[in-house]
Amino acid sequence: MKIGLNLGYWGAGNDADNLELAREADRLGYAVVWAAEAYGSDAATVLAWVAAQTERIDVGSAIFQIPGRSPALTAMTAATLDTLSGGRFRLGIGVSGPQVSEGWHGVRFDAPLGRTREYIDIVRMALRRDRVEYAGKHYTLPLPDGPGKPLKLTVHPVREHIPIYLAAVGPKNLELAGEKADGWLAIFFSPEHSGDSLASVRAGRAKAGADMASFDVVPTVPLVVGDDVAACAEPVRGYAALYVGGMGSREQNFYNALATRMGYGDAAREIQDRYLAKDYAGAAAAVPFDFLDATALLGPKERIADRMQAYAQAGVTTLTVSSYAGSLAERVSAIRIAAEGLELAGVAE
Repeated sequence: MKIGLNLGYWGAGNDADNLELAREADRLGYAVVWAAEAYGSDAATVLAWVAAQTERIDVGSAIFQIPGRSPALTAMTAATLDTLSGGRFRLGIGVSGPQVSEGWHGVRFDAPLGRTREYIDIVRMALRRDRVEYAGKHYTLPLPDGPGKPLKLTVHPVREHIPIYLAAVGPKNLELAGEKADGWLAIFFSPEHSGDSLASVRAGRAKAGADMASFDVVPTVPLVVGDDVAACAEPVRGYAALYVGGMGSREQNFYNALATRMGYGDAAREIQDRYLAKDYAGAAAAVPFDFLDATALLGPKERIADRMQAYAQAGVTTLTVSSYAGSLAERVSAIRIAAEGLELAGVAE
C-alpha cells in the first residue's frame, strides 16, 4: 500500500501551509498529493502550482467536477498538467452533487451514470489524440448540421495513458468506476464495511474483462495523532456532520445513504435532522464515535499502524490522509507519523 496526501480546498487561509505540507510529503516519499474543488478554488490551478514546487510526488484532482467542464476541456487540462509536471498527473473526476451542479454550474443533475460513462469515453478518446467524434445520448461531437468538425488534441501528453479515477459512493457508480476507470476515490471508507463496495467495483472490472491487480483503491481518511483517541475524534466531527447531514438535500444525500448502508441509519437521520435545522453543533455531537473511528486514523502511531494494516488487508492500494491538526508544525508532524506508521505496519509498497 502507498500513502497519499489530500490538501482539500485551497483559499481557506492556510495556502502557504498547504504548499509546505505538499513539499514535506514529497520529501517523505508520499505517492500523490490531491487537491479538491467545489465552488471556490479550482483544482487545476492549485495542482500546477504544487507540481512546479515539488519533484517526485504525483499531483491529482480529487475531483474535477464533471458538470463544470466539458470532456474536451478536461482532456486539455489533463494533458497540460501531465506535460507541465513531467508525467505526474492523475485525473480524478466526479459528478459533484445536485446543489453544486444545478446551483453553481447550471447543469441539471440527471442521468449521472450515463453522463459519466460518456464523459470518460470522450476524455480517453481525446487523450489518445484521436479525432473526437462521438454520438451519445448526452454528448454529441461535433454538433450535427453546423460548422463543427472532428478535432484532435494538439498537446502531446508525456504518457500514453493518464490514469483516470472516479469518485463514487453508490453501488452502480462503484461498478462504473471498476468498468471504466483506473482507480476509485473513496470517502468514509471503513475496512470493516467495505465488502459490498469493493464487490461492486469487482463486478465492474469483470464487465471490462479486467481484475483488481491494476486498479487503485484510494480512500481519503482524516488523520489526527494523539494519545487520547476520543479527543482525536473531535476535530473530525464537523466534517462528518457536514457530509452526512448537509451535503445534499434530505431526499438526495449520497453520504447519508452510505452511512445508512454501513449500519448507522438512526444516527444518520438524527445528524441530517439537526444539520438541516441549522443545529450544526448538535449534528456534530450526534456523529457516533464508532463511525469516526472506523473511517479515520485516530490515536498514537502504533494504533494508526494497526489501522493501516486493516486498510491494506481490505484492498486499499493508496491510503490518502487528510490532516486535521491545527498548526503547520502539527500537520507536518502528523504526516511524518503517518509515513512512519505505514512502515511500522509492514504494508508499504
